[in-house]
Amino acid sequence: MDPIEDILTRGVANIIPNKTELRKSLESGKKLNIYLGIDPTATKIHLGHAVPLRKLQSLSELGHNITFLIGDFTALIGDTSDKDSERPVLTKEQIITNFQTYKRQAEKILDFAKITVRHNSEWLSKLTFEEIVKLSQHFSVGDFTSRELIRRRLDEGMRVRLDEVLYPVMQGYDSYFMDTDLQLGGTDQTFNMQAGRTLQKQLRDKESFVMSNIFLEGTDGKKMSKTGGNAIWLEDTPGDMYSKVMAIHDDYIINYYTLGTRTPLDEVEKIKTELASGTNPMKVKKQLAIQIVTELYSEDDAKSAQEYFEKTVQRKEVPTDIQEIQLNADDEELLNEDFLIEIGMASSKSDAKRLFEQGGVELDGERVLDPKANKEINDGAILKIGKRRIVKIKHA
Repeated sequence: MDPIEDILTRGVANIIPNKTELRKSLESGKKLNIYLGIDPTATKIHLGHAVPLRKLQSLSELGHNITFLIGDFTALIGDTSDKDSERPVLTKEQIITNFQTYKRQAEKILDFAKITVRHNSEWLSKLTFEEIVKLSQHFSVGDFTSRELIRRRLDEGMRVRLDEVLYPVMQGYDSYFMDTDLQLGGTDQTFNMQAGRTLQKQLRDKESFVMSNIFLEGTDGKKMSKTGGNAIWLEDTPGDMYSKVMAIHDDYIINYYTLGTRTPLDEVEKIKTELASGTNPMKVKKQLAIQIVTELYSEDDAKSAQEYFEKTVQRKEVPTDIQEIQLNADDEELLNEDFLIEIGMASSKSDAKRLFEQGGVELDGERVLDPKANKEINDGAILKIGKRRIVKIKHA
């Protein structure tokens, strides 16, 4: 497929003002200023981000000026475009900790020799109050409050912070400051990206483009997100990544091929036809898992991950190289939600409770559903958490 056509169609929900005009710009020979922004509201990047990241890489290979923008200043507010409630306010220290890992993770997809990394605190932190007032005059409160999730919060009497209204203004200024020709983002970012088009048009009399991308479903079928507990992280181990892909619903296989891999679209169509004709989805899903792990790690890592999955999940064998957790003399030796947190198998009591109640905890082959079961853990017991984590518990 023509590389420009692939960019304009693969995983694309909408192009503003239209696809035809953007194609003309991409084919004009002019180097466009293009950017993708990610707010560091978590420490990790997930596979859903791979959709626009791959577009950035493809556009950089065509010779355009590409910026990977880390929204360290906008993260002080937090975008609520896809949230039913206000985001918690992050401290500068939390933001710094979060974005330290972003470039390293994105390097699995992006060649930063051709891509510029910037932080929007470079310019947003220097705006005066007068400048912010003038920028805000290009927008109306009604535009912001008419958005579905914001409208719902207001109708339900929920709080909408005043600074949340400024988020689209700030993102719009990002686009204006970098003299952007094309912005990439998810469909939930369309309103914010349109703010950039507004400032470019009104302050610079320049037309610019917005490309919104389709969301990749998480392992539970909902939008993959940093906080939803359903993400395949770019830095998951090959084994975890493989197993998570195997856990997705069969209906999402094609979308994962389209959005989560570099598999040519004509091959994706063939796979779609094979599934429709009765090919076993398990076979296709294994090929998908191999493809994803190979692209983000290596073919050898993918094969090892598949062998481990088939041994531990399909044949329910206990691996010979199982991790051992050594308990100290004063450690808890009863299986409950606190124990999972203590040994690092759960991040919180709510996480541990969910694992128990969803049948994700087994002790020596017996499923434990009660998070307060307080079952005795014998020396050498095999503890299985979910489909991927198996450990042997040793007493001091």
